[in-house]
Amino acid sequence: MLKEIVIAIQSYFRAHQFIIKHRLWKWILIPGILYTLLFCISIYFFGKSATEVIEFLMIQTGLKNWISKFESSWLGFLFTFAGIILWLLLMLLYFSLFKYLFLIIGSPLFAYLSERTESIIEGKEFTFNLAQLWKDMLRAIRLAIRNSLWQTVYAISLLILSFVPVAGWIVPVVTLLVECYYYGFSMLDYSCERHKLSASKSIEYISKRKGLAVGNGMVFYLMHLVPILGWVLAPSYAVVAATISLYHQEESEL
Repeated sequence: MLKEIVIAIQSYFRAHQFIIKHRLWKWILIPGILYTLLFCISIYFFGKSATEVIEFLMIQTGLKNWISKFESSWLGFLFTFAGIILWLLLMLLYFSLFKYLFLIIGSPLFAYLSERTESIIEGKEFTFNLAQLWKDMLRAIRLAIRNSLWQTVYAISLLILSFVPVAGWIVPVVTLLVECYYYGFSMLDYSCERHKLSASKSIEYISKRKGLAVGNGMVFYLMHLVPILGWVLAPSYAVVAATISLYHQEESEL
């Protein structure tokens, strides 16, 4: 799995060189700018609503008044830290839903970009096929909905676990790894569809290569640490990197 994560990370650097060499910038910037605008708007409202949810829970459960009766700094620290963990989890849950919504909206372009990337790698003449693109798009939407439902189930389970003192502190890390896997899964599936794998076969195929999915999603999230530029480049770079990583993985298995 570690080897696959390394391949997925290296694929982002290959993707950067590939995009420059083949002048794919318009397919990177158009969805990237749209993603960045939606991301900035949503992150503001997500952060505000997450704070309001935590405040509501503290008041309704009586925790706020209960904590105020004690003068223990340790108790205050534990509950403050737990509140931060809960806020992070809610933000991850919100971002996950936003991410899948954008995957559905951008599926036509992502399917096109993945297909074009593979045709260039294999030295084949790229021919636009509307019927295939439509098929890829519908497949991507179905899997995005499926993955979002499963991820929501895991997120709710982890959210409940986050209320357990100390043990709940590792929950954001586990949640982030789950996020990385499911996002990378969506990126890798464009290639699986082109190779005529059914949805169930694609799930089985990617499950055996979890490292590629986790590594792809991991770099996608890390790119968000670079304001604006990272947000613009992250979505389409993830598509190109996923296509390249599967190609190099299959080569290494030969």
